[in-house]
Amino acid sequence: MYVLIAAAGQGKRMGHHRNKLLLELQGRPILAWTLARVLQAQPTWVGVMAQPRDWPEIERILEQLAPAVPVQVIPGGDTRQASVWNGLQALPTAAETVLIHDGARCLASPALFHRCQAALQRAVGVIAAVPVKDTIKVVAEPPLIAQTPERAHLWAAQTPQGFRVAVLKRCHAQALAHRWQVTDDAALLERCQYPVEVVLGEDTNLKITTPPDLLIAQALLTHGL
Repeated sequence: MYVLIAAAGQGKRMGHHRNKLLLELQGRPILAWTLARVLQAQPTWVGVMAQPRDWPEIERILEQLAPAVPVQVIPGGDTRQASVWNGLQALPTAAETVLIHDGARCLASPALFHRCQAALQRAVGVIAAVPVKDTIKVVAEPPLIAQTPERAHLWAAQTPQGFRVAVLKRCHAQALAHRWQVTDDAALLERCQYPVEVVLGEDTNLKITTPPDLLIAQALLTHGL
């Protein structure tokens, strides 16, 4: 199992000017929780895409975790898409598949990584996702509702997302050539007409984006998640 962790963002929606993944959650950085969960899944190799200004703190996190497998810190890009491209270039040549995980999803279980990896035995691409619970409204011109899609067909995408490395590299190369911008790697495969399968995710696999998310994560950890 080869894993890339996207950790090159900022904390604007958290109300901070530093990388939100370095904010503390129950006494240690959010990224430390994420890395610990990934390492519990016993990967072969891990890459962390991050901005160079954050490398010293990430190195300190790694010193404390003392991982038993290689963990490489990789320069992050200006966008998540650019960061993943950099990560793909750093993958060991032996990697035929890769799992890509958002550093802000610090509560994903090791079992979820294994489910996604197992699904790649038959699929070109997979994503963790959960059925949406809320009724979704499409608002084309606020505040007017344009339509209400059928909830039964709607899933909320999570990470990890897994892919065949050769296919994902081809899709990223096409995105560079055509200047496509997407918010996750599954969308690249979709645009390139590759099928992507859903693996059932976890309701507790939240992405820490805003201060309330941090409070929810603290509560989940307090109750032994």
